[in-house]
Amino acid sequence: MSAATEIYYDPYDFAIDENPYPVWKRMREEAPLYYNERYDFYAVSRYADVEAISVDWQTYTSSKGILMEMVKAGIPTPPGLFIAEDPPEHDMHRLILSRAVTPKRVLVLENRIRELCAEYLDPLVGSGRFDLMQDFASQLPMRVIGALVGIPDEYLLTLRDQVEESARLKEEKPQEEQRLPSIGEPYAPFLEFKKANPADDFLTTLIEARFKDVLTGEQRGLSDAEILNYVGMLYAAGVETTARLIGWLGKTLADNPDQRALVVADKSLIHNTVEETLRYEVPSPIQVRVTTRPVELHGQTVEAGKIVTLLTGAANRDPAAFPDPDTFDIRRKMDAHMTFGKGVHYCFGAALARIEGRIALEEILDRFPKWDLDLSGAELIHTATIRGYHKLPVVL
Repeated sequence: MSAATEIYYDPYDFAIDENPYPVWKRMREEAPLYYNERYDFYAVSRYADVEAISVDWQTYTSSKGILMEMVKAGIPTPPGLFIAEDPPEHDMHRLILSRAVTPKRVLVLENRIRELCAEYLDPLVGSGRFDLMQDFASQLPMRVIGALVGIPDEYLLTLRDQVEESARLKEEKPQEEQRLPSIGEPYAPFLEFKKANPADDFLTTLIEARFKDVLTGEQRGLSDAEILNYVGMLYAAGVETTARLIGWLGKTLADNPDQRALVVADKSLIHNTVEETLRYEVPSPIQVRVTTRPVELHGQTVEAGKIVTLLTGAANRDPAAFPDPDTFDIRRKMDAHMTFGKGVHYCFGAALARIEGRIALEEILDRFPKWDLDLSGAELIHTATIRGYHKLPVVL
């Protein structure tokens, strides 16, 4: 039996998820095209492969679903959920969203992000310990998206819990039911309110949007389902991934106090600290595509209609792309990591995530230049696509 056949990777295995890097390393070296018989999917782990497949949407489609369970169940893409569409529908829906999430609106959010950081962090000064996730990181992104969309604060905590719980894997196996088609339902009351009370905000912009449908050629506005799925997508993607990024900032800097001391002494390193953390611990380390035709990869034929998972977390630790990749180095010079993808499906919220990560780190370091972790109380959240902490106690 060859060493390659002994490799086992399973995105639903909680033990692997705790530390996937050893198995990802073996996959890169011994099985660059890995096949999992149990769930019938392929996986690529090298940077060059993940990059090439990311940009080739014609061969590796997103339109069959963004979760493995969604693909296997044959669940149709909810209207407006452009991350599970390909051009031209993808481009049409993404352009509409770009008109609603303007650079001006994102810039205005910067001040709000800083205010929210102070609201959460100031009471923790002198506390001796707190939970970075529960007391801060899981709260901030929800409030930021709420400010962008125009949803009242008092409704947000319930929404955050719903989003996190809907993503969580209850057992070490695929979810039997997918909640993705109803991703926008919790926001329906706000849509009706905005129709009656328009304002200069995200929801009103979507309500008033008019465009040419690329499929029918007709001029039309967005349906309620499309608008709600836009909002649901922003919450599900933006809140969860940004919360985990902030958690990883706390974890990696605690694990690397020499690097933390560097950035405390030189705040100009904050930008690169965020980028290195995004490379080193990817909040969403697995993406799903489906082949539209037979393809040859590493001497093997992958038939049409097969699931190919892109292990961005493994690609970001590929020594062919990043020298000494398992070392966390905030002075690292890098061309581009794969955390936000590449090509037409490049993460729409990348700019906002980077802003939130930068400001959150600035505000944390201003108040807490040193901290330790109480890993006995730490808890990873296990989902099909997100990897990061649900609880992360810090000791000051």
